[in-house]
Amino acid sequence: MLRPDFPIKTERLDLRPFAPSDLTALHAYLADPEVHRYVYSEAPADVDGTREMLARREERAALRRAGDALQLAIVVRRTGELVGEVVLGWPSPEHRQGEIGYLLHPDHRGHGYATEAAAAMLHLGFGHLDLHRIYARLDARNTASARVPQRLGMRREAHLRENEFVKGEWTDELIYGVLAAEWRAVQGQEVTR
Repeated sequence: MLRPDFPIKTERLDLRPFAPSDLTALHAYLADPEVHRYVYSEAPADVDGTREMLARREERAALRRAGDALQLAIVVRRTGELVGEVVLGWPSPEHRQGEIGYLLHPDHRGHGYATEAAAAMLHLGFGHLDLHRIYARLDARNTASARVPQRLGMRREAHLRENEFVKGEWTDELIYGVLAAEWRAVQGQEVTR
């Protein structure tokens, strides 16, 4: 099980569980069609839909069993503004796999926040859960999103052609991954496995 001490602090960010007071900020980016263009889920229809999504996010503050996800609000420490979210999914304890994801309000892209937050999730996955491999899946058209795993030293493992039928069209998916030994080498840490 993993329930981190919150907030998780990076150089510029605080990563923390979602709270009821996040409704307005969450709705501001979840309801934006640009944000949901390459995301597999649909945008909420209204504030009540966002409230339901917020309730699910509030429950995702610990990893207890296979299928759980740690879904955290990304808050810029200097301003206190919630600018997006980052996820560490735990689909397979047996295979020691994890999946990272991130979503940012369009006004806050291009500042390195997604990379900084995702790096913290890699640290949690490898450093605290003893995962063997962490991967990221994304729509191949989303070139900006693909730069995040590249910056983190993840390698493109697959380009799956038209493997998902998303929002009425076939889309390609990219899969990036990194092994614990590779991550530790990049971090300058001794590999113990």
